[in-house]
Amino acid sequence: MEKLVALCKRRGFIYPGSEIYGGLQGTWDYGPLGAILKQNIKQEWWKSMVQERSDVVGVDAAIMMNPTVWKASGHLEAFTDPLVECMICHSRFRADKKEEIETHEETHKGESVEWTEPKKFNLLVEAKLGVIEGEKQTVYLRGEITQGAFVNFENVVSSTRVKIPFGVAQIGKAFRNEITPGNFTYRSREFEQMELEYFIEPSDKEGDKWFDYWKDQRMNWYVDLGFDKKKLRFRKHEDSERAHYAKFAEDIEYEAPFGWSEFEGIHHRGDWDLSRHKLQYVGEDGQKFTPWVIEASGGVDRSLLFFLIDSYREDEKRVWLSLNPKLAPYKVAVFPLLANKPELVKRAKRIYEDLKPHFMTAWDDRGNIGKRYLSQDEAGTPWCVTVDFQTLEDSTVTIRDRDTGKQDRFKADSLQSYFLKKLS
Repeated sequence: MEKLVALCKRRGFIYPGSEIYGGLQGTWDYGPLGAILKQNIKQEWWKSMVQERSDVVGVDAAIMMNPTVWKASGHLEAFTDPLVECMICHSRFRADKKEEIETHEETHKGESVEWTEPKKFNLLVEAKLGVIEGEKQTVYLRGEITQGAFVNFENVVSSTRVKIPFGVAQIGKAFRNEITPGNFTYRSREFEQMELEYFIEPSDKEGDKWFDYWKDQRMNWYVDLGFDKKKLRFRKHEDSERAHYAKFAEDIEYEAPFGWSEFEGIHHRGDWDLSRHKLQYVGEDGQKFTPWVIEASGGVDRSLLFFLIDSYREDEKRVWLSLNPKLAPYKVAVFPLLANKPELVKRAKRIYEDLKPHFMTAWDDRGNIGKRYLSQDEAGTPWCVTVDFQTLEDSTVTIRDRDTGKQDRFKADSLQSYFLKKLS
């Protein structure tokens, strides 16, 4: 993790939030490479969930909602964690995180540490709306993006042609009063989610069928984008840990350096949400009923972190990120063999300008060619194109593969079709 965190800052993937002013715990900023990687993950998710399906539509709901939404959904009373406080230094930890508590006790070097009784700690982040002190309205920054799909249920049904079963997909920011942010970006106070709420007929048969279906779909999506399947697993929630809205739930977990950690949940929410909001669906026979919901809720930031961890490679010669080309921030980097030869630079620039409109393309003419390869390897760039003196003679260039290091000659005027085919 130390090597990865250093690489993320050095190469512009992830920076500590507000770093020049000492930072703000649990917040992170995405740099030039990280912003593109994050966008690529979201685009691939949206493509698979909305673009390629006829039974799912998308929404983008407001971050701030009428406080009644959170009362109706049960979050004001049930969206809590048990919190204990160290009687020596007054640090606070979740009562169910035994390893973190034990690690903290060791910092007091043999002292007998006593803890307070667990107290409920609401995870919703409060905000104030209004311009006059004393008259501001309390609202909440959403603790999950889910409710935006539910409160717009009737709007979606009436404004589109969707029929049960159908889904509503959304990507957006959420906020939580995390007690102990940590493990790099894994547990943050501001994060982004990508969620599907899939509405079905209220029957156990339909519930079991669609729960298993979305488990398979979501697991396969991660594997298809390059995750090592041996490092992924499902973990079923015990009765004591299920969220207040869930009939049953399973997490997709990744074997991170800090242990098995969940980054997407598949939840059977039953009719909890729509019934709390007093919303119903009118079937083709005119009968009204409250649909059940199967939810697939993934963390953008956690997925990004695990894509980086899973793709991290090193040997005695180099460090590289073996990212799926669809996710890699830059697909291609273009170099002139020598930066002090105008004819090479001019030809390389022309190739760079030709490729740039079609996919993210990097330009690099710093240092020697070996250092440029190493730099692009760390950024996860799948292919490097080098313009050399042979290019001036026969219009071929060298294409180097990131993972194998293999180099091949290829016609310069066919590069666009070559890379588009690779990315398809």
